[in-house]
Amino acid sequence: MALEIGIIGTGGFSQLHAGILSEMDGVRMSAFCGTSKEKAGRMAAEFHGAKAYDQITDMLDGIKLDAVYICVPPMAHGEIEAQLIERGIPFFVEKPIGLNLDLPSQIFEKLKKTQVMTAVGYHFRYKDSIQHLKKLLANQNIGMILGQWMGAMPMVPWWRNQQGSGGQFNEQTTHIVDLLRFLGGEIDTVYATFGQQIMQKKVEDTTVADIGTVTLGLKSGVIANLSNTCILPNGVSRIGLSVYTDAGIMDWEPNGIKVNRDGNQTDIDDISNPYEIENEAFIHAIRTGDTSRILSNYQDALMTQRVTTAAIESAQKGILIKC
Repeated sequence: MALEIGIIGTGGFSQLHAGILSEMDGVRMSAFCGTSKEKAGRMAAEFHGAKAYDQITDMLDGIKLDAVYICVPPMAHGEIEAQLIERGIPFFVEKPIGLNLDLPSQIFEKLKKTQVMTAVGYHFRYKDSIQHLKKLLANQNIGMILGQWMGAMPMVPWWRNQQGSGGQFNEQTTHIVDLLRFLGGEIDTVYATFGQQIMQKKVEDTTVADIGTVTLGLKSGVIANLSNTCILPNGVSRIGLSVYTDAGIMDWEPNGIKVNRDGNQTDIDDISNPYEIENEAFIHAIRTGDTSRILSNYQDALMTQRVTTAAIESAQKGILIKC
């Protein structure tokens, strides 16, 4: 029998996951839930037999689902996860898992009492380049890591509102924080400086910082710095990580890595689709119970959330925060 999958949310990531899932053998897109039945209906119409809902409870009561994908803004988490945990339904949740640590910690406490399977959408972990880089670094001594997420401000109201997105470091740069943990290990201290330099004057009702830099001390002794900005014009961006080791420099960008050792550069490009791989890992786990291919579950994502929340607190208070 086909796995019955539901999706909560009707934005771009909902469409992305639904498109990938619908191409898998033995998987059926069965239900969509949005902030309105009209929005959910437009998505459901693309998948034969899928039903549309505007209330989560109605969706979960109406169809027996094998798993649910949660693709909602940071401020919309909490009740969704609570209902799925109560009903024992596995879920895949897009990052970030919240605005701060409060709700995610409560959700995790509920998860610990169950066997509910989870996965979180830190898709960069599944990239060929990141997997290759992780293997390279296993045989090198890391000194420091520099990372950045530099781009334009998404023009959606909730994103530019601190209470809606948690700010750029929480909503976007969380990916780089997560890669820092994945490649370099756990983080011990965080010191951040954020500022509102340009976008607050340009875009009405902007309350998020538009520039920021964060210095992080890893438990291994490695020092890292992650910076971000959302002041750039559309189409101009720089996203990546540079790892400095006793063997050379490893520069990662979303399309691959450049390895510079002894003055010789080797380029390694990404071939596989990380979104497909993360979805296949989750579906495989639901079918077999084998979670070994899931590279980020809720517990692990909570550790990344702990760091992004510490950075926000540090910037607000002007002090070093222990994670």
